[in-house]
Amino acid sequence: MSATYLPTLKQLQYLIALKDHGHFGRAADACFVTQSTLSAGLRELETLIGVTLVERTRRVVRFTPLGEQIAAKARRVLREAEELGDMARAAGRPLSGEMRMSVIPTIAPFMLPRILPRLRADYPDLKLFLREEPSGPACEALANGRADCVLLALPFSCGDVAVAPLFDDRLYLAFPEGEMLASPAAIQPADIDETRLLLLEDGHCLKDHALAACNRPELRAEATMLGTSLHTVVQMVDNGLGVTMLPKIALDAGILDHTRVSARPLDAEHPDRTLALVWRRASPRERDFQLLADVLKTAR
Repeated sequence: MSATYLPTLKQLQYLIALKDHGHFGRAADACFVTQSTLSAGLRELETLIGVTLVERTRRVVRFTPLGEQIAAKARRVLREAEELGDMARAAGRPLSGEMRMSVIPTIAPFMLPRILPRLRADYPDLKLFLREEPSGPACEALANGRADCVLLALPFSCGDVAVAPLFDDRLYLAFPEGEMLASPAAIQPADIDETRLLLLEDGHCLKDHALAACNRPELRAEATMLGTSLHTVVQMVDNGLGVTMLPKIALDAGILDHTRVSARPLDAEHPDRTLALVWRRASPRERDFQLLADVLKTAR
């Protein structure tokens, strides 16, 4: 087939943007073009391949079944195209050019402030674009090519990825000062009052790590799940509303500063999570990711 009749990468970018945003205006903004330019590009694509990819109404954008399949294929094609540039960068200076990293919310505010100044100083040619999102969406972004690597906590199933473990992050029980006066140096899971346990909502892997470490099935049923951040949960504990689990990196970053909250390490069979950097297997930038992992280890 002549190249004249092949879709352009720009057309595929428009299609993926519309799939991700579900709205012509937002998709156009994401592509830094006008809505009319994006719409025209998609109509040219449909004319080129002779099928309707998107059903357009005044209120909703709906992909046809074939449109769904072509969008999935387009995402893979774009990812392969981007890796052409990655191969060239990998052959040049280490940790240079653009890199998109997703970081989970129970790591980002506690680890990044310590490591970003060093990255800026040691690798000034690196343009690191950060996105904070829970583990599931982060791993989906990695698989779909929207992210180049993910900084998360294990165990978590992130698909077929390469893994560079960084360090273990101990879990602590945080409670209002004076609530557990007789508490030992470490807290046994059996000593946790399940009716007062405050945890992040489903989607945050720290909740699952904490429950797995305690190995008490009734905690999952009784604990209060909150759709909020660790900082907000700490404020609730400070107000005497319950107890919670915190990772050591949050304590080291001062999350309990200026509060009346105490913390003790969890004395359990598996009392920690493992922080790790993951990326797609066989990525041409593997050397860069390994180097980034080495830098991240220093944030321990």
